[in-house]
Amino acid sequence: MSRYYDRFALPAEMRRPFSVYDRLSVAGIDRAAPPDPGPPLSGQRLASVVFTESGLVYLSGGSAGITPVDDGDAAVATAYEAGSVIADQHFLILHHALTCGDEGGDLDDVLYPVKVLGLVASPADRPFLRAPEVVNGYSSRWHSVFGGTLSEQATDGVDPGGVGGMHARSAIAGIEGRFALECEVIVAIPSELARLIIGRRGWLYPLPDPVRARLRPMAGTR
Repeated sequence: MSRYYDRFALPAEMRRPFSVYDRLSVAGIDRAAPPDPGPPLSGQRLASVVFTESGLVYLSGGSAGITPVDDGDAAVATAYEAGSVIADQHFLILHHALTCGDEGGDLDDVLYPVKVLGLVASPADRPFLRAPEVVNGYSSRWHSVFGGTLSEQATDGVDPGGVGGMHARSAIAGIEGRFALECEVIVAIPSELARLIIGRRGWLYPLPDPVRARLRPMAGTR
């Protein structure tokens, strides 16, 4: 694990016994690096990631799929897969946000996801009752990478890697839009790392241009 995770007080039984990056590789998730030290904030309307001194980290919603979801099994299965796509996007964004400075943090320092909000696009003229099933596509990916009962590594609901990817969640249908699913997530990292990130490069990712310019030479040598 990483040093911030190792120093954080957690019950021994709930510590991850594996590197998150090993599970990313098993899941076939490519973590190709963005331009050092990440994309510019200029021209963006919203931040992708906001760090707080408490250690809570907020990730903006990501969406996938091109059409709303109806009750058909095929449509639900396609939207479920869209959840995996969004989760993979969030893993990469969070990896880049944690590693673009010189603090030494990475995904192995994520303690656990805290809360997921899943918004399912579905026809407004009739009820859609399968929103939790759709959003399971997003949740199960977190379980597979960080540990949990829905993990691909689990047998009879037990993941030998633990429960580090389990989270609270809301799943809401009836959203309008040209997508199938949008998900946002809040995760927890050690407050020690969060305060260091904020003190050195601020609370936003992508980075503001002046901070990005200062970090660029440093990032090029990592």
